[in-house]
Amino acid sequence: MIEQLHILSTKAIQLVAKKPANGIIEDAKKIAVLATPIRLELVTTIQALGGAATAAELAVQLGRPADGLYYHLRALVRGGLVEERAEASARRYHLTVPKGEHLSLRYKPGATANARAVARVASSMSRLAQRDFVRSVSQGGTVTEGPSRELWVARLRGWVDPAELAEVNQLLQRLAELLLHTRPTDTGKLIALHWILAPIDAKPARRK
Repeated sequence: MIEQLHILSTKAIQLVAKKPANGIIEDAKKIAVLATPIRLELVTTIQALGGAATAAELAVQLGRPADGLYYHLRALVRGGLVEERAEASARRYHLTVPKGEHLSLRYKPGATANARAVARVASSMSRLAQRDFVRSVSQGGTVTEGPSRELWVARLRGWVDPAELAEVNQLLQRLAELLLHTRPTDTGKLIALHWILAPIDAKPARRK
C-alpha cells in the first residue's frame, strides 16, 4: 500500500538518505516516517501531481498554508522518501523512486518492528479515508450513482478460494495502476481510493 518527501536544506542529508530500491520500503524507521496523515497526504499528492511538486502547489492541493508543510517535508527528506531540488523558479520536492515506480510498503507480519510501523500507517490511512468520505458526503453535487459515481463506502465479507483471491488481487492491482500512473489534466478529477484486504479468523458454524 502505499498504498501514499522533502528535505532538510543540507547536501549532507541528501547524501546520507538512502533511496528505497524500486520504491519499496521495509525498514521500520522509514515506514514510521509516514505514520501521520499529513505525511501520507504529501506523498500521495506528490505522486498525483506527477512525482514532483513545489510547497506552494502542495499547499493549494491540501488546503493548508505552505509554512505548515515544511516540518513534515523535512521529516520525509530525512527518511529518504523525498528529495528537494532547486529548479528554475522554485524548489521542487521529488519522490525518491525510479521512473515509473511508486512508494510501497513491504510487510513483515508477526511481532516485528516493521509490522508495528505498518499498523500505524494503516491507522492513519483509515483516518484519512473517514475524513475524505465525511467531507464529500456533506457536499452538494457529489455524484453517488451511475458510471460517474465518485463516492462509495462499503464493507464486504465473503469466502474466496485461491483462484478467486488471486482475481481479487489482480483487480486491486489494476485499480492501483489506474490511479498511480496518472497526470493532472484539464478534464480530469482528483479522487482518493482506500481499501483494506485482510483475512478473518472464521468461527465454525454452530450445529443445530
